[in-house]
Amino acid sequence: MTTTHAELSPPFDYHAAFSRNIGWFTEQEQQILSSKKVAIAGCGGVGGIHTLTLARLGIGHFALADFDSFGIENFNRQIGATMSTLDKPKLAVISQMLRDINPQVQLADFPQGVNEQNAEAFLEGVDLYVDSLDFFAVKARRLMFEICHRKQIPAITAAPLGMGTAFLCFMPGEMSFEEYFGLAQHTESEQFVRFYLGLAPKGLQRSYLVDPSRVDLANKRGPSTIVGCTLSAGIAAAYASKILLGRGELICAPRGMQFDGYCNKLAYSWMPFGAANPWFKLKVKLAKRQLGIN
Repeated sequence: MTTTHAELSPPFDYHAAFSRNIGWFTEQEQQILSSKKVAIAGCGGVGGIHTLTLARLGIGHFALADFDSFGIENFNRQIGATMSTLDKPKLAVISQMLRDINPQVQLADFPQGVNEQNAEAFLEGVDLYVDSLDFFAVKARRLMFEICHRKQIPAITAAPLGMGTAFLCFMPGEMSFEEYFGLAQHTESEQFVRFYLGLAPKGLQRSYLVDPSRVDLANKRGPSTIVGCTLSAGIAAAYASKILLGRGELICAPRGMQFDGYCNKLAYSWMPFGAANPWFKLKVKLAKRQLGIN
């Protein structure tokens, strides 16, 4: 009789697997995390590493969505992209990695990605939404944040920009995503500009962009690094623990923060009135002129 690797492995023990978290969390808090559900739309650059980082915090329930497959162009930043996963669905790969960390995890997967038909189901029973959609997926992003705002689901976005991360937190009763960015009734190109400028009003990453031509809004492409993805996962997980456990200070929109490892800087931002802020309006106008957007 052949003995399999699974038969030789000891049974999974949640308490033992996440016991090294104790000290930063109490044992009771660790059990609370095991009962929480986090939704992550996108399993690529930040989505994959968000998922695995939160899994190692001991989050016990996930909703994951992604319709794409791994390509070699993903190798520079996506935690699930390897030679053995080329052309494989990102959702399937990350789901397997998630289950390898916690075989007891409860997972709802959405291989069509998120859209108007399944968004409500995707966010059903969710305690926190972590935005991990592609930068250019504006329509889907607006949809997710609108539903979160209506259902009073906390929602965070930690965006990789260069070698840093820009972070925003949208909590029930606070400023909404739409109030902050003002994307409605604007062209897609202007929505990209507004999202980019609103994410990181301090713009730390711009100081070391050596080839601006690589930022190509028309073809929906831009440069990226694993540094930004990793830092994003760290700040998102820290906030997830505070939100899910109900302790710790939160910086919420219209306030935000950006940390950049290359610049050696942590910058806090404040954009009172959100999209109605006169300074933000001016920056959008100047950016559109520079980019030739009507």
